[in-house]
Amino acid sequence: MFSEKEIQKIRNQFPILKERIYSNPLIYMDNAATTQKPLKVIQASQNYYSTMNSNVHRGVHYLSHKATLYVENVRKKIQKFIHAKHSSEIIFTKGTTESINLVASSIDDFIKQGDEIIISCIEHHSNIVPWQVLCKKKGAILKIISIYENGFLKLTDFEFLISEKTKIVSISHISNVLGIINPVQDIIKKAHEYGALVLIDGAQVPSNLDLDVQNLNVDFYVFSAHKMYGPTGIGILYGKKKILEKLYPYQFGGGMIKNVSFDKTTYSDIPFKFEAGTPNIEGIIVWGNAIDFVKEIGISNIQDYKKKLLMYAVKRLSSIDGIQLYGDDRDFSKKSGIISFNLYELHCFDVGSILDRLGIAVRTGHLCAQPLMNFFKVSGMIRISFSVYNTFKEIDYLFESILKTKKILLK
Repeated sequence: MFSEKEIQKIRNQFPILKERIYSNPLIYMDNAATTQKPLKVIQASQNYYSTMNSNVHRGVHYLSHKATLYVENVRKKIQKFIHAKHSSEIIFTKGTTESINLVASSIDDFIKQGDEIIISCIEHHSNIVPWQVLCKKKGAILKIISIYENGFLKLTDFEFLISEKTKIVSISHISNVLGIINPVQDIIKKAHEYGALVLIDGAQVPSNLDLDVQNLNVDFYVFSAHKMYGPTGIGILYGKKKILEKLYPYQFGGGMIKNVSFDKTTYSDIPFKFEAGTPNIEGIIVWGNAIDFVKEIGISNIQDYKKKLLMYAVKRLSSIDGIQLYGDDRDFSKKSGIISFNLYELHCFDVGSILDRLGIAVRTGHLCAQPLMNFFKVSGMIRISFSVYNTFKEIDYLFESILKTKKILLK
C-alpha cells in the first residue's frame, strides 16, 4: 500500500486539490463521474495547441504529419494498454455513450424481428436506451437480467434468458452505482455458446482493473478517457477486427471514405471507416499522457489502495445510525471503490447539498440508473467514489460531516 508520503506526492500532481470550497479544503469523491487531471495531462493540452495544432490524416505539411503521428501513437498505446490484437481495432469516439450508440446503430442490419437483446437491471442509461431504440426499430425484444437484494446479478436468470434468438448481450463490467464487479468473462463465454455477440461497458474499469480484451474474448469493449485522469469528449470502441469489418459505418463524411462520386462511395478500412470528420485531436493526444500516468503508478497499486479505502469507508459508514448501504455484502474482492447510500428520512439531494457546503463533492440523484433506483424503491442515492488521490483522513472527515449533516437536517 502507498505510504502517506507517496499519496501526498501523487496529490501534488493535481492542482485542483488545492482549491477551497466555501472556505473548506476540497474533498473530491465524485470520481465515478469524472476524475481530476494531473499536471502532465493539463500541460499536454497546452503543448498540443502551442506546438502541433493541425488537422490529421489529410495534410502533407509538417504540423499535420506531427499531429497525425501523435494520434496514431496513442491508438497503439491504447491497443497495448488493453491488450488488443490490432491497433485498427481501436475506434476513437466521443466516449462510452457514443461507442455504445455506434454499435447499436451499425449492427442494425444483423437484427431482425423477434431477435433478442439482453442487458441487466443495473445498467447506466447509456447501456439501456440505445438497445431500446434498436429493439423498437427492428421489432426485437429487450430482456433484462434481474439482481439479488445485494445488487449482484442473478446469473441463473441470464442462463434462463439466453437462447438461439439472442443476438447481443450488453453488460457493464463495473456498476457505476454499486461498484460491483460483474463476472463478465462467464457471461461472455455463455453468450458465445449461443452465437451471441457481447458488448462490455467498461466506463469504470480502465484505471481500476487490468484489462485484457483478448483474454476476455469480448466482441466489443467501450470506455472513456475522463474517468481515468484524461480529458472529456474522447473514448474508444474496441471491436474484434473481423466483426468491425462487417459493420456498416455509423456516421458519414470526410475521413471515412476511399472514393466519392455522385454515383457511388466506397469506405475506408477500419478504424477510419468509423471516424468521420475531424476527431478530438487534442483529447486523443492528451489521453496518451493520462495513460502514462496510470502506468507509472500501476493499475494493481491503484486497485489495492482503493480497495483499502473502500473497506475503511464501509466500516466507518456502517456505524452511522439510519444509513442504508446498497450493494453491500462485504465481499470486497467483487467490489470497486464506489459506495452508494441513503440516510433514513433524509433526501439525498439535501444531504449532498450540505456536504457540498462542507467542501465534499459527492454525486446525488438517480445516478443515470433509474431502473435500478426503482428496484431499490428509492428516488435517488448518495454516491461516493474513490481515486488514488483520496485519503483515509478524507474518509474520517466525510464520516464526521455526515453526522453533522444529520443533526442539521433532523432538527
